Amino acid sequence: MKTERGVLLLSALMSLMVGSAAVAAASITQSKAILLDGLFNLVYFLVALVTVRISALTIQPDDRKFPFGYGYFESLVNAGKGLLILGVALFALVDALIALTSGGREILAGPAIIYAVFATLACSFTAWTLRRSLGHLDTPLVRADYENWLINALISSSVLLTFCFLPVARWLGWYPILPYVDSVLVIAVVLFCLSMPIRMARGALRELLNRAPPRDLRRPVRAAIDAALADLPVRQVEVRMVRPGRQLYVIIHVVLPPDYRINGLAELDALRERLERAVSAVYPQQVTDTLFTADPRWAEPCNPER
Repeated sequence: MKTERGVLLLSALMSLMVGSAAVAAASITQSKAILLDGLFNLVYFLVALVTVRISALTIQPDDRKFPFGYGYFESLVNAGKGLLILGVALFALVDALIALTSGGREILAGPAIIYAVFATLACSFTAWTLRRSLGHLDTPLVRADYENWLINALISSSVLLTFCFLPVARWLGWYPILPYVDSVLVIAVVLFCLSMPIRMARGALRELLNRAPPRDLRRPVRAAIDAALADLPVRQVEVRMVRPGRQLYVIIHVVLPPDYRINGLAELDALRERLERAVSAVYPQQVTDTLFTADPRWAEPCNPER
């Protein structure tokens, strides 16, 4: 896959295929673990349709309606995706706990094993394809899909091993535990994958709230800015950064001495270009605005103590 749109379409189609197969298999096997897998993938498919559209918007420049571009749509999609998956997981967890306290439920092991083999192969193939695409398409949308399919593959392989245990347990005569295997499997799957939607939604919500990007990005950007200003008599530099989706917005306030002399606006524009190149060398997808002032109050944060 050479384009982000192609990768996201593949992810959406695979979600639909695996989700549809899971719902059909759940109706035959009566397995809530398989039904949970189907709901996960169908929810992901519905969100993926929106994701494909958003991926086209995020590469467009800003305009009068969206003066800061479309990067926040990317964060909004990832937040919605994480919250939807989290909702499905919690619903399945409650259902499994109720089943455990009411005697469990038996499932048909044969068809369940066949589905688990199919799901493991399909999810592993999709995760492998997206992993290869990350080499030249390392965007938040593609990375979120890759992490989803990687977890999907791990879950499917675990489900396969558990379903293979059912005939062994029956052969050994462990009949009392058979009705509880499916419910325990649902609980294990939910607890295993719960961190993924929480982490996805939390990171996206932080971006929507304009929280500063992680320190491992802020530090090299700040170092590049300081290096670009090293030959100026700078009194103070304040840098503000936000990163909605893949777009980094940087605002630089440079406080110069009141008696600093310039040879016209062209000199300041050259400094702005120098700073933009410095930031771009660290993070290419950026928008950098630089303001020069002699009064520190225009540069300082509104609440410097936080």
